[in-house]
Amino acid sequence: MSLTFHWFLPTNGDSRHVVGGGHGSPATASGRDRPPTVAYLSQIARAAEDLGFTGALTPTGAWCEDAWLTTAMVSQNTERLKFLVAFRPGFVSPTLAAQMASTFQRQSGGRLLLNVVTGGESHEQRAYGDFLDKDDRYRRTDEFLHVVRELWQGRTVDLEGDHLRVADARLTRLPDPVPEVYFGGSSPIAGRVAAKHVDVYLTWGEPPAAVAEKIAWIRRLAAEEGRTLRFGIRLHVITRDTSAQAWAEAHRLLDGFDQETVRSVQAGLARSESEGQRRMLALHGGGSRDALEIHPNLWAGIGLVRGGAGTALVGSHEEVAERIKEYHALGIDEFVLSGYPHLEEAYWFGEGVLPRLRTEGLWAHPFREEAGQGTPPQAPLAGVGR
Repeated sequence: MSLTFHWFLPTNGDSRHVVGGGHGSPATASGRDRPPTVAYLSQIARAAEDLGFTGALTPTGAWCEDAWLTTAMVSQNTERLKFLVAFRPGFVSPTLAAQMASTFQRQSGGRLLLNVVTGGESHEQRAYGDFLDKDDRYRRTDEFLHVVRELWQGRTVDLEGDHLRVADARLTRLPDPVPEVYFGGSSPIAGRVAAKHVDVYLTWGEPPAAVAEKIAWIRRLAAEEGRTLRFGIRLHVITRDTSAQAWAEAHRLLDGFDQETVRSVQAGLARSESEGQRRMLALHGGGSRDALEIHPNLWAGIGLVRGGAGTALVGSHEEVAERIKEYHALGIDEFVLSGYPHLEEAYWFGEGVLPRLRTEGLWAHPFREEAGQGTPPQAPLAGVGR
């Protein structure tokens, strides 16, 4: 199976420094360096499409622009790139969400993927009028995905659940194709929901041994449901012609972390109810700048100022390709990547790492090679080396 790579649309703003935010933390001031306008996000999306990324993830939360609206607009400026839209199932009815997805598929030419985010922070959920606790939010997600998937199959749904009720629900127009559902979660109840409903289970970038344990856990739960899933990983990336250049860039980013900002962000993230966030914090000891390389070429520095995904692959193009192969050997087939700034870093990865994986038969350009056009050399971005 050819590896699949997705990029990231920074709807919280972009910068040559790390833009913080997520899991209840506001976006940092650096997010104003490059505001998340449709024009700028479209520039990133077009670059990702040209380089061979299959899709682009957009986050959800109070710290960023709305993912549905933003991707609907950006999709009009691209041709083939898919959009992995993060959304929280407690904020809209399942019937409306199924209808929105169906409309998105028709208007975009079938380019919607869905990243279901149950919501790990009760204080942020309450701001949107959602007062369920974490476990009940997952139980509601279970009911939500049941309704949505039944509707997408053209069935009429009646449900009186513990959290959701629908009567005589149906769609007049079905999505074609049915959007694939991506989902991440590290708590026991999250694993059970994933096993029952999702197509791709996503993990944040933990060391390979921890990722292997997660994959085995989800595979066992899915087998109990009579299902098989695909697996993906969410990482940042800093890749350069040499290892020294890549680590110099990582250290430049680290030098830009104001100690008070690190302290404030870490204090906020320490209150998180998310098991995945707890595991991210444990990788760097809750704010320590020491020993941030937690596995060869795996750097936990991003997590000092950013909630959610907090690790990056750092190294030469060859080293980063080797780490990707290491994760792939565990069962990871999809990589959701990002880097600061997102426009330039897409070119570093797309021109430096992807050709190496293509040479080894592990990746093919999803748009050009399926049409038999091959992959012509890409013109480097001004100011960015290959």
